[in-house]
Amino acid sequence: MATRVSEVPRPGASGTDRLARRPPVVAAAHDLLATARHDVAEAMVTTVATERYASSHLAALRTAAAVLAVRTRPVATKRPRNVWSMLPQVAPELTEWAAFFAAGAGKRAAAEAGLSRAVTPREADDLLRDVQTFLALVETTLGLDHQPVLPHLGSRAS
Repeated sequence: MATRVSEVPRPGASGTDRLARRPPVVAAAHDLLATARHDVAEAMVTTVATERYASSHLAALRTAAAVLAVRTRPVATKRPRNVWSMLPQVAPELTEWAAFFAAGAGKRAAAEAGLSRAVTPREADDLLRDVQTFLALVETTLGLDHQPVLPHLGSRAS
């Protein structure tokens, strides 16, 4: 997949003068988005609510990490950094999304631990739809073409 650099007018500038360039989408971001799309496709075919929720939330995490891969530089640090707390710093337009997904991290942990009552099928379905919207928004924000995710044809429902 080729990296695409899009030109967008700066606020207050006409389309013909002073164009700003979006940063190129790095290979790591492409890989993270591809994996997120795979997670969404897997979530679409499972009938187990906890698996659907966990896969969906993981897809959101990878999508947010792709934004960080594009908009930040690696920094050596001894303490771990939370994607959801970093996202608003580099992409203020995604602040509400970061708060929303951060709030669901505990449910994802419970779902991954196999607690069958951790999430309802409705919660899993709602999160999957929200993640699909978030993925589309991020891909568009990064200047990438967005195509809706389709379930993997070779996957079996659990």
